Amino acid sequence: MRDEAYERGMKVRREVLGDAHVDQAGESTTGFTADFQDLITKYAWGEIWSRPGLDRKTRSCITLAALVALGRDHELPLHVRAARRNGLTVDEIKEVLLHTAVYAGVPAANSAFAIAQRVLHEEGPGAA
Repeated sequence: MRDEAYERGMKVRREVLGDAHVDQAGESTTGFTADFQDLITKYAWGEIWSRPGLDRKTRSCITLAALVALGRDHELPLHVRAARRNGLTVDEIKEVLLHTAVYAGVPAANSAFAIAQRVLHEEGPGAA
């Protein structure tokens, strides 16, 4: 059942992650993963990312830092792109990653820099 939180979440999810990613996630959904997709759409995007207390740029900074700290390298490319979509500059992304080196460790930040540089390079000249 699609409720208000789901609809709000889908709108925010598309704005932050882009239609291509969200469409691909939808196409990859199976009976096994459908409830999980519903959960993240409603709660991560419809409830948390939709709250008025922080802007999306700040939420992207927090998300990048958390992903680096937790070593979630597979999620990092998606959220580097989302950070750019949310208005972070390349220099601001660099600062977030430098900051995480102190609090999450140099190896985690080293890996994050490599991933972010690859993603930013894919975005085109001048991005990284």
